[in-house]
Amino acid sequence: MNRYPLWKNLLIGLVLLWGLIYTLPNFYGEVPAVQVSSAKATFKLDPAAATDRVAGVLKEAGIDNAGIFSDATSVRARFANTDLQLRAKDAIERALNPNAQDPSYVVALNLLSASPAWLTAIHALPMYLGLDLRGGVHFLLQVDMPGALTKRLDATTGDLRTLMRDKNVRHAGITREGNTVVVRFRDADQREAARRAIQSSTADLQLADRDDTADDLKLVATLTAQAQKTMRDFAIKQNISTLHNRINELGVAEPVIQQQGADRIVVQLPGVQDVAKAKDILGRTATLEVRMVDDTPGLLEQALTGNVPFGTELFKERGGAPLLLKKQVVLTGDRLTDAQPGFDGQTNEPAVHLTLDAAGARIFRDITRESIGKRMAILLIEKGKGEVVTAPVIRSEIGGGRVQISGRMTTTEANDVALLLRAGSLAAPMEIIEERTVGPSLGAENIAKGFHSTLWGFVAIAIFMSAYYMLFGLVSSIALAANLLLLVALLSLLQATLTLPGIAAMALTLGMAIDANVLINERIREELRNGATPQAAISAGYDRAFDTILDSNITTLIAGIALLVFGSGPVRGFAVVHCLGILTSMFSAILVSRMMINFLYGRRRKVESLAIGQIWKPGNN
Repeated sequence: MNRYPLWKNLLIGLVLLWGLIYTLPNFYGEVPAVQVSSAKATFKLDPAAATDRVAGVLKEAGIDNAGIFSDATSVRARFANTDLQLRAKDAIERALNPNAQDPSYVVALNLLSASPAWLTAIHALPMYLGLDLRGGVHFLLQVDMPGALTKRLDATTGDLRTLMRDKNVRHAGITREGNTVVVRFRDADQREAARRAIQSSTADLQLADRDDTADDLKLVATLTAQAQKTMRDFAIKQNISTLHNRINELGVAEPVIQQQGADRIVVQLPGVQDVAKAKDILGRTATLEVRMVDDTPGLLEQALTGNVPFGTELFKERGGAPLLLKKQVVLTGDRLTDAQPGFDGQTNEPAVHLTLDAAGARIFRDITRESIGKRMAILLIEKGKGEVVTAPVIRSEIGGGRVQISGRMTTTEANDVALLLRAGSLAAPMEIIEERTVGPSLGAENIAKGFHSTLWGFVAIAIFMSAYYMLFGLVSSIALAANLLLLVALLSLLQATLTLPGIAAMALTLGMAIDANVLINERIREELRNGATPQAAISAGYDRAFDTILDSNITTLIAGIALLVFGSGPVRGFAVVHCLGILTSMFSAILVSRMMINFLYGRRRKVESLAIGQIWKPGNN
């Protein structure tokens, strides 16, 4: 009656063993580390070579390390203490970046898990810790929306010039004046023709006539309210996307980058100790430009001697070869809507397929029609320094806004170039208006307080349950420990971010999880009072309490899902732990506790009584 089949006992045992293994990494803590990654979007780090180089630098400097690890984008070295960490950072920085003004690598302080290699090999990783537990930096960035508006109006000015040329509309000049674009005419008919052309090409502009004199007729264009709102939303989204790409270089686990209000962005970087390096990364955003290559014979040799011809600039290609480019910018990254890796349809070579917006497509069509046989360079400019990503030869006029870059690229390089082009530039300038640092010691203190609150809460529950329900109470307490074990393991497996609200949810889960065992124990007592045999009371107690437990947990789960769907920030963190805790409590309270009770009583043919505390029968005084 009270026996599980062997397969069910084995399954429950395997689940508990899995929970123990995936919980273990959280007890090893973190150790100081130094991370090395690429400082340039156009420079790809070779993990094997970088690992050997870092190991050589540390050996030469006489600095012991606790292991060097690498992945596709970075190399990380662990150290026993912060003194060794700081010494190692200085040594690696000097060796890898001899020119501090133009660094090739980002050398940043970080924290790494101290888990053994065998746990890491089976992907048993610790939970991510939030800023309040791990320490790190918090930035509040103000997006310069007036600057974004100015940038949009400057682009609109160029678009209107192209449109007037395409429609053969004569004008006396197009300029940006404040938050408006002014088109001047000497003829009212031409102004009317311009109005019709603009209205047919875009709905984002409001047009108004302004006549200063009889010979100075003006058409004043301003962005509509909807267009300005769309522009602001786009600026925030593009800036957040670009920040994600940059912060990845710091190797931050679960960074928080989200919009706050209409024009602000919150950036939280748990585990980052080097605030100056983090600020440098946030400010190091790239700008894309398309320029024509000046292949005039003899000019490149002249430029290499230091005499750069007027109207040109000297740059380097990705391989290091010099290239002379014209200063005039044909296109910027603002005109690029997408970039995807692929293959050339004719040669089947790796290629990058670009998609331009309507204005960019017109500009690109015109410039390619006029420049067949010439080279066009795509530059990535970071911190005022440009590097040529690729410089293909224009084979034919390219219209329709679909552009292909190919030639001398591997599949990996095509993926990298597409990623660079998609990253684009900031849609609007930003400045840091608030900066807050949470030290590792404060984070450790928060972890200690959260751990102690959960521990003492568990101890208090275990003492009460054992005193009130005796052996059944002790079993309930062990099942509660299994619940906590499975919850931590599940959070670790999902690589969830644990914050102080998450620890509060764990403590709350303990109190709620024991409720299921209270229902079961009281139901068993009721069956005994009604005259049932001990074996029958155990069976009926678990079976008949199940519906009540299920109903109560479903209603609580609904509230948790509502918090998860409609909440944000710390509320969502609380809701995640809360919902997972409900699921693990169902398993531990019903299956784990029943398995242990079965082992204690299920194999005994005759049971005289149950150690479940005092059973008060009706009529007793």
